[in-house]
Amino acid sequence: MARSKAADTAEKSSSSTGKKYMKPSEIVTFGIGLFGVALLTGWMPDYTTTFFADFAFKGKGFDAASFANTVSLVFGVAGFVGAICELVIGILVDRTKTRLGKVKPWIGFGAVPLAIVALLVFVAPDTSSLTIASVWMFIIYALYTAVSCAVESPANCFGALCSPNPSERSDAISIASFLRSVGQSGGQVVIIVVGALMKALMGQQQFKNAEGQGIDLIISTAVCALGMVIFVMIFFANNKERVPYTSEKVSLAESIKLVFTNKNLLMVSLTKLTGFGRGVYGTVSLYIAIYLLGSKGLKLALMLPMGIGTAVGMLLVKQVLKKFSTKKTFIIFCLYGASSLAILFIVSKTVGFNSNLVVPFLILNFFCGLQHGNTNVTPNIMIADCVDEMEYKTGKRQEGLAYAGYGLFSKIAAAFTKYLGPFLVYTWSGYQFSTDPNVAYTVQDDATLSKFLAIYTIIPAIFVILQGVPILFYDMVGEKKERITAALAEKRAAQEAASGDAPDAVAE
Repeated sequence: MARSKAADTAEKSSSSTGKKYMKPSEIVTFGIGLFGVALLTGWMPDYTTTFFADFAFKGKGFDAASFANTVSLVFGVAGFVGAICELVIGILVDRTKTRLGKVKPWIGFGAVPLAIVALLVFVAPDTSSLTIASVWMFIIYALYTAVSCAVESPANCFGALCSPNPSERSDAISIASFLRSVGQSGGQVVIIVVGALMKALMGQQQFKNAEGQGIDLIISTAVCALGMVIFVMIFFANNKERVPYTSEKVSLAESIKLVFTNKNLLMVSLTKLTGFGRGVYGTVSLYIAIYLLGSKGLKLALMLPMGIGTAVGMLLVKQVLKKFSTKKTFIIFCLYGASSLAILFIVSKTVGFNSNLVVPFLILNFFCGLQHGNTNVTPNIMIADCVDEMEYKTGKRQEGLAYAGYGLFSKIAAAFTKYLGPFLVYTWSGYQFSTDPNVAYTVQDDATLSKFLAIYTIIPAIFVILQGVPILFYDMVGEKKERITAALAEKRAAQEAASGDAPDAVAE
């Protein structure tokens, strides 16, 4: 007996969420692409900060207080430039229609310009004018921020396009987020290897002089930039977008309305703003490595336990998500994260900020890192769910704007973080700049080191709690999520039946 078209449509609807659309190699190369982007963008902020503050204009006679304030403002302004760029790029991504898709062209064709601009950040003018130095820092880092947004934001939203199957999409995002997290620590490995090679080739004293001028930072950045281009090209060649996108043109006013009026997207985005101060630990981590462990190259020893904890945290998040909703998972990890940082602060104050603290500090860093598994994975899954909700309500699928909305708040938060972090490190702590061209970092007093500890632990702990507050109002979970997923699957099955076309599925 012949099957009706309605029966075929219903069967496609009921089975579509079980289809596998991505080849295993695509999941891996998606992660490799994010690894490559993070290899450079994860390296740049902290090492640009120390390059500007400690190397670029060493010995030029600038007033220390004025210069410290300028460095803080540079990163604050760049953060707001990034926020504007996120929104603009999100609009442009959603208007991009090519045979390669809507986000792949941005990632693939933006990689080389990003590498070039990143290298230009480390080419400082030889000037004794604080005005000229300030203008250069503002312009070059704002330019880097804009170009990095044009690559990083589309790369982040690829997860919403890689598969129409929410389960497969979540798995792909989880794996890619893990590799991105590894990439964020990659620059720390690079600088150790570069430093070791320079020392072997130049000798101890010549290497010390080169280090005092920040040459190892410049070479390491070049290595990371090259790696970024190679890994992005691997992604570009192997991956494809599979979720169909709508062709309506969206005005700027409609775009802004979309970003700010979708409650769930707004709540996920607000976590970045309410939790902006949790990122200040990154600004001070280099100096804790220098003054606690004895070398900036040993920042890896400081951050490796946290990185391992982040990787383990991602695995834990995946398991927790099997039992709890994204909302509950996010809140659980926020409470845990704040507690772990508070414990690190208490233990550190009890032991004392000295060499005896190294082992317990590194061990506790692992447990503090577990919380980052949540912030690296759960919001991306939530945003993909928000894209589904918006398509269900409006008929328009706008990944670019959804991730740009999150990115907009991320960049605003980053602007506050990038101002607050340098302010705390260079002004509030009483940090002393080195004036010796051949000495990278000068000795700091105990009061400064104690404040470094607070910047690394207790201040971020407060903001970890605050970032969980907006998620209390997030409701794209449970029956609502299941209902929307089923409705979209039915809609796509009907469209496939009508057009005779369907996204590529991988045979089971």
